[in-house]
Amino acid sequence: MSALAEEERIALFLDYENLAIGARDGLGVQPFDFTPVADALAERGRVVARKAYADWSSFDADRRLLTRAQVELIEIPQRVGGSRKNAADIKMAVDAVEMVYERGFVTTFAIGTGDSDFTPLMHKLRSLDKRVIGIGVQSSTSALLPAACDEFLFYDRLPGVEPTRPREYDAVAGTRIPQAEAAEPVATGLDEQQVGVLVASTLAGLLRHADGPVFASVLKRAVLRKDPTFDEAEQGFRGFGELLRQLDQEGVLQLSAGAAPGDPQVTFPENDAAEQDAFSLLVDVVRGLQSNTGAPQLSGLKNQLRKQLPGFSEKRYGFNSFLSFAKASKARGLLTMEWDRNLGDYVLRAPE
Repeated sequence: MSALAEEERIALFLDYENLAIGARDGLGVQPFDFTPVADALAERGRVVARKAYADWSSFDADRRLLTRAQVELIEIPQRVGGSRKNAADIKMAVDAVEMVYERGFVTTFAIGTGDSDFTPLMHKLRSLDKRVIGIGVQSSTSALLPAACDEFLFYDRLPGVEPTRPREYDAVAGTRIPQAEAAEPVATGLDEQQVGVLVASTLAGLLRHADGPVFASVLKRAVLRKDPTFDEAEQGFRGFGELLRQLDQEGVLQLSAGAAPGDPQVTFPENDAAEQDAFSLLVDVVRGLQSNTGAPQLSGLKNQLRKQLPGFSEKRYGFNSFLSFAKASKARGLLTMEWDRNLGDYVLRAPE
């Protein structure tokens, strides 16, 4: 198969009024800078169609910039007694679904909006076997949208976007929006420890169900299915491979040469020192509790570990639940673990 055939072929649809007003009010960006969006999509595939929907009489400067960027401007004029917003939403949704059938070579639809009204469109496109990339300004994006996409790009985070005011600034009133009036927040990303947990738990799931080795490219796609807003650049990594190499150095996972250059095989290290430390911590906590208050129950035990090691998560070591982690300690002969019918819970004991 040729490299051209393997490329994603992307159709971009912009709910332009939503994006432009979100960028203006939330970030102080005016006119809307389309270049970061174009660059982000160029990294993901070949953009074969660009359409933007708005009443362009309200966006004169934007119109000229978009025309230079080869974006097709779809006019949605103001209607007397009608809703321009609804007209734009319907037109954009109809055009997107129509393109699915007219241009079967399109593999990916990029939908630029923060409006939850487009959630059904995203679900429909995915049901038609199309990949969906969402694009929105974080402060004005509905919390429903990212989960409806295969990947979601917050405009605020794209390279080249330079906010000139805090997101909570109200451009109309010229004041900060009180916290009680703020819209439901969208997740703002993961910290470094959470990233390790996300990658490790995803890898564990893939290894449990895979018939063969797991490669970095497969792992990245699975991570994005769990969290469409995931972006390794938020943690300062230039690429997913660099993040994996860091986790390899930390002993969270192990990399080895894959079938293709730049796509290493990913697994968990054998005799992982960090994992052994985690089991030792569990044994120490159980031993301490049983000497003070008697053999502890499984419920609440994880919180006891977190008092000793804040941020502890069994998923960092490849276990999909704390119960699995506890059972692994039993299998290694480190603890005994019995079901107590009266308590309706497991009771753990460590050797004295």
